[in-house]
Amino acid sequence: MNWYALSDLAILRELGSSLRQVRLNRNQSQQAVADAAGIDRATLSQIEHGRPTSLLTFVQLLRTLEQLELLDALMTRAEISPLVMARMAKKQRRNAYPPTSNTPPPPPPAEW
Repeated sequence: MNWYALSDLAILRELGSSLRQVRLNRNQSQQAVADAAGIDRATLSQIEHGRPTSLLTFVQLLRTLEQLELLDALMTRAEISPLVMARMAKKQRRNAYPPTSNTPPPPPPAEW
């Protein structure tokens, strides 16, 4: 589906319709899902018809319908390019050396 071609309200209608289909596939009534999600049945009906809702309510519905894995698509992970990883590997210390006599001792802690 080309989400960019849809208006915001059309996207809400599609999401509401999808939630409704999941609920029906699970053979659950609006009242049962609404009670389990902690929302009013009328609120669930409005969401299923594409009315705006809060993100919290949407997450509560996804949890109730056991569809939280749909949120995985929203998560992004920072990826490090192979070149950056190679540079970082070069800079890592590989050995520990004993202090030399030329190394000055660390300064004493400051007394406040």
